[in-house]
Amino acid sequence: MSGADLDAALAAVAAGRVVVVTGDALRGGDIDLMCAAAHVTPDIINFMATHGRGLICLSVTPERAGQLGLSLVNPGTARQTGRPFARSIEAAEGVSTGISAADRAHTVRVAIAEGASSADIHSPGHVFPLIARPGGVRERAAACEASIDLARLAGAGDAAVICSILRDDGEMARIDDIGDLIAAHGLAVADIAALIERLGEARA
Repeated sequence: MSGADLDAALAAVAAGRVVVVTGDALRGGDIDLMCAAAHVTPDIINFMATHGRGLICLSVTPERAGQLGLSLVNPGTARQTGRPFARSIEAAEGVSTGISAADRAHTVRVAIAEGASSADIHSPGHVFPLIARPGGVRERAAACEASIDLARLAGAGDAAVICSILRDDGEMARIDDIGDLIAAHGLAVADIAALIERLGEARA
């Protein structure tokens, strides 16, 4: 995947659109829909639920997790899936059932608001935080870290919403399975390997 493809994806993220993230080395090539959390809307949550079908997660930095009083559900190595989940959350105010697209978008906005704290969220809830590694995608080549690095490079904050993409038959999708989805919605694609290369160039 070319640098031009990554540039197109970054422009889309900056504009508040959904992109596809590929190349997760830790999940066997699973692919995700992603948008910057700063730009999340009920329509975006609904799009992810409709076309991604996987779990809708909020990628946050360790600093943001600490601010919200969140920690890894399983910080050890025993019985470890490798997924950096914190406990699920809901906005403490402003939601009804919590599961609607509007409620989940509201929870995301509350969690990433400047000055947000543990008092602003309740658990359990219908948004699933993932706590990224401090070094980002260069430390862990996965969609959680990639989504935060993409948001940062796009100037769209340091949190992101991601959702794994399933095929119509319920199996995990690969990039070749979603050509029609990409074409129908004009989705840009960001590959993690290209992102790592870009970040390496920035440090050089």
